[in-house]
Amino acid sequence: MNRRLSFRLASSFRNRMILIFFMIIIVPFLLFAYYSHVKAIEGISNANVSMTTNYLLQARKSFEIYLSALNDQVNGLIGNQQLQDYLEKEPADSAEEDAFTVNLLSLLYQKTSSIDAFRVRVYPIDPSKYPDYMSTIGEPASVANEEWFRQSASTVSPTWHLSLPRKGKLYRPVLTYIKRFSGLYDQIPRGIVATDLTEDQLKRYLSPVGQETGQRLLLLTGEGTVLYDSLESRWTGSEFPSGKFMEELSIRKMGSRNVAMDGTDYLATYVRMDSQPWTIVSLAPLRELTGSIREINRVLVFFLIVYSVCCIGVVLYITAFYTQPIARLVRYMRKLETGFRQSIPSSSRQDEVGWLYRGFGSLIRQVESLVEETSRAERRKKELEFQVLSHQINPHFLYNTLESIRWKAEKHGGGEIGEMVSALGNLLRLSLNQGKEITTLGREIEQVKAYVQIEQARMGRTIRILYSLEEELKDLPFMRLLLQPLVENAIQHGIGDNFENGKILVTARREGGDIVIDLIDNGCGIPPEALEKLKLDEEEQGKFADGTKGVGLRNVNARLKLYFGEPYRLRIETGPGQGTRITLRHPVLTEEEGRGSRPG
Repeated sequence: MNRRLSFRLASSFRNRMILIFFMIIIVPFLLFAYYSHVKAIEGISNANVSMTTNYLLQARKSFEIYLSALNDQVNGLIGNQQLQDYLEKEPADSAEEDAFTVNLLSLLYQKTSSIDAFRVRVYPIDPSKYPDYMSTIGEPASVANEEWFRQSASTVSPTWHLSLPRKGKLYRPVLTYIKRFSGLYDQIPRGIVATDLTEDQLKRYLSPVGQETGQRLLLLTGEGTVLYDSLESRWTGSEFPSGKFMEELSIRKMGSRNVAMDGTDYLATYVRMDSQPWTIVSLAPLRELTGSIREINRVLVFFLIVYSVCCIGVVLYITAFYTQPIARLVRYMRKLETGFRQSIPSSSRQDEVGWLYRGFGSLIRQVESLVEETSRAERRKKELEFQVLSHQINPHFLYNTLESIRWKAEKHGGGEIGEMVSALGNLLRLSLNQGKEITTLGREIEQVKAYVQIEQARMGRTIRILYSLEEELKDLPFMRLLLQPLVENAIQHGIGDNFENGKILVTARREGGDIVIDLIDNGCGIPPEALEKLKLDEEEQGKFADGTKGVGLRNVNARLKLYFGEPYRLRIETGPGQGTRITLRHPVLTEEEGRGSRPG
């Protein structure tokens, strides 16, 4: 039996080809590979270093131009007379502080759009005198005790501060340019401007020159701290792992060397900046780099000629009977990447190639059927989910409002009831929106105002709420019934216990292709246990089966994710005694999408 098995292995075409290729190719190739390795290291040192150095010099020039322009932009903000006037004296009471907060935020909203940065914040030199303003911008008054603030407040020179991701506040590293400023005509410190740069700003100037796997570009301080890492910020905020390399950086302004870190050999090329005590470093794994060496090419050509002469017969046979049919099948498969509406020709061959053609054609037909069925099921599922979500928004509120109208009619009677009924009718009209799911941002704001009017009449108290949005945003298409549940939550759970001092701020701005709406209150904040019950960061299994508490926020969050995807989920910043900021992002829809009953 062993003899029969040996005969079958020897008669196999595949095994014969393996034996022939081993004799003709593998043995010489082993010698050739060693020679290639030595020459490849030489090629890396001579070619890659030159190209990378030129790129780093250009990146340094572009980055320093950007930093200079950023400094000029910040100086332009500091020199604004209105900003200087707002910070010239401290507010005497809460009313003046409220006016200060609104005026300063409006000014920053107008002026900071010209600053090429992720975010610009202005801190008074003594934040403890501006508690409401600090709460509005989401910063505690105790920020003055942090090391970076005290260091910046004590010097006229700009400083830099690296903030690493923190749960609930930062989602990625932020490099902040901090500059203290004084009055235009005196030397009295007025405040501090903090300009945040994210990895998106830095990536424009500090991106890897090549596409090798694992290649990264770093920005190092003189002490060796990594301020920026182009490879998913893995090393950002940590110390560079090679002490010998840092010693060389302190001596030379530019150069290159091999560095071994974490079991991997890198080709490190570096250039020191002129305007900052930083160094731009390019790390490329040696195993991913390849070089074109003339001497290797000559040996390779000779090797390929010998190989071609010996194997030409085998190549012709494989090409005619196996390679070409399989290549045609591969072309059909590539066409299928653009859609399954392609036909696979049948094959009359009775060998494995014929079976492959017939089997693949059958598979395509089955996949097309499954895709169509899945698509229909997904559309039905989304329509049903939206119907359920839409019908869970306002019944409790409408019931309470009608009860209040009935009570006032029986007990008092008079014009106040007429106003409530009128506001309720307006609210219903805006809510129904003629059966369409897309309205405008202006109509959403009108609905919120109608709701607030009803709440004020129902509770007999004044609700202090401010609206800040540009006129051109009001006509943009907007999904209905998004803002009212958020305002209702802010009134009932934010300022409900303190209407005398409670305030709500609703702002709207445009960021690229999105409408960004912030709803801020200075209430007691959402307790951690209540925030956990909202389950905004988890998949809602059995939606809203646990009762109606928190249904407004959950509903808005679910509708945003259902229609626009995970990036448009609600963002909540809150804490006991710190108020609450809810950020809602809504894409700017096209005219065709705005006219439809739902986004496309």
